[in-house]
Amino acid sequence: MLTGRRILIGIAGGSGSGKTLVARTIVRELGSDRVVIIDQDSYYRNLEDIPLRDRDARNFDHPDAFDQDLLRRHVRELLAGRSIAQPVYDYNEHRRLAETRNVGEHDVIVLEGILIFTDAELLALMDIKLYIDADPDVRFIRRLRRDLVERGRSVDSIIRQYEESVRPMHLQFVEPSKRHADVIIPEGGHNQVAIAVMKGMIRELLRERGTDVTPRVPAL
Repeated sequence: MLTGRRILIGIAGGSGSGKTLVARTIVRELGSDRVVIIDQDSYYRNLEDIPLRDRDARNFDHPDAFDQDLLRRHVRELLAGRSIAQPVYDYNEHRRLAETRNVGEHDVIVLEGILIFTDAELLALMDIKLYIDADPDVRFIRRLRRDLVERGRSVDSIIRQYEESVRPMHLQFVEPSKRHADVIIPEGGHNQVAIAVMKGMIRELLRERGTDVTPRVPAL
């Protein structure tokens, strides 16, 4: 493990932009024993005290939808080399499960989420800030497919949520936050040139902090 402070990489971008693909690329390049992904979605506020019929109406794309205090605390713990009990969120019922995910010590912490760049404290902790850019129609189609397949939602509910909260919150919070990015990556994980630049930045930081930078698998 690193002798100095671990590296925190922030990956922001709109819903369906390709953040997860970029995060997985980093893991595949450096090795899962060295890199851990922390998803901001795991830190949605627990809505189990609200009637189930009312939960779908909540705005899940506003910064207030997240338990930022817990997320900040967990990020600081990981950067200090301590383990955390990360929440496990149930998207279908909009609540936290009783079980948690134990996350231990890693060289690199990748924090991904639509609104991580709107939090000044998290921004100050990040060594590298990446914004994944994609056209709105591409993002909507990806979100539609994901919510249909993975979350069992109806087309009407997905469209309604997109029109009422996803799109307006993207324009108000997510899109403006990309001014904080060190690198803006169009086309997400499919942009090989940007991915190569990103990997070079990570390797240089690892080299500066005295850890091996040899990729675990062949570069993309």
